[in-house]
Amino acid sequence: MQSTKKILIAPLNWGLGHATRCIPIIEALENHGFEPVLASDGTALALLRKEFPNLTAIELPSYNIEYAKNGSFFKMKLLSQMPNMFKAVMKERELVEKIVAEHNIAGIISDNRLGAYSKKVPSVFITHQLNVLTGNTTWFTSKVHQMFIKKYCECWVPDVASSFNLSGKLGHIENEKLKVKYIGPLSRLHKKPAEKKYDLMAILSGPEPQRTMLEEKLDRELPNYNGNVLFIKGKVEPEEKITVNNNVTIYNFMSTATLEQAFNESDRVLCRSGYTTIMDLAQLGKKAFFIPTPGQYEQEYLAQKLKKSGMVPFSKQNSFKIEDLNKIDLYKGLKHIGTPLRWKDLFCLFEGK
Repeated sequence: MQSTKKILIAPLNWGLGHATRCIPIIEALENHGFEPVLASDGTALALLRKEFPNLTAIELPSYNIEYAKNGSFFKMKLLSQMPNMFKAVMKERELVEKIVAEHNIAGIISDNRLGAYSKKVPSVFITHQLNVLTGNTTWFTSKVHQMFIKKYCECWVPDVASSFNLSGKLGHIENEKLKVKYIGPLSRLHKKPAEKKYDLMAILSGPEPQRTMLEEKLDRELPNYNGNVLFIKGKVEPEEKITVNNNVTIYNFMSTATLEQAFNESDRVLCRSGYTTIMDLAQLGKKAFFIPTPGQYEQEYLAQKLKKSGMVPFSKQNSFKIEDLNKIDLYKGLKHIGTPLRWKDLFCLFEGK
């Protein structure tokens, strides 16, 4: 009898988006007879362990990326950390080779982890950033990123190839050397009929210290909202904690099933303009308001693109006021795009077909 093929799934620990969008891939692998092996670090690994307690989970070296408290210093801080990040990538490469040998891995799916590949097995890179926006250094950061992507057998972009897409210039370039497959938007959530329970759902994500800075701002602003508010702080902790403060119900985090229910019970959403969040909102057909992470060019670009398309308004973090949410009614909201994924066609790479 043929043993089950093991596939290493390695999302980047940069906020929770990379880990959460790997959830439908992990489920699809299990449904198609593969055994996923989880590998990451920090909160990303903690979240996947909670979602899949029966799967093997391995800790990878942390990239230790820190954000600047002042968004205007974002790029400078990021570039200064690149040497240490590349050292972590080299350590990751060595560890991944050991994992491939010791766990008999048949394939690798890396979501933006630059060292999670092996020449010994088919390796896939998932990203919506074929271009990495960093202002006047975009050409450099994009070239470096593409250099790493070329080491993989395939690059899966969670978007559609057509001109009506979610990622814009981030996920669409002309480069024949990259083996790109557009696999359609990924979301762990599903649209279901549900009675409205909350007028507004505010959900936090992304790395520190900006996550905490926005949390503190919303702690002050949300009690002034005219309606029932659900506030999910995005802090993955051992126990789920719920507190109620007048019109605001607060969760530290939610499991996928609880979060899906909450999204379906909420009228509007206040959140970051991270790409995974955008894919979730499109899947659910939600109206939203964005507060991009200060200084993060990618989120600022996506917020501007969707505002220009008449879909979602946004505000800068330091100038946000609760009254800004009234603008949501002037925009169309996000809609589902793409066709159902054919996982079998994607996974044939690991079957040697």
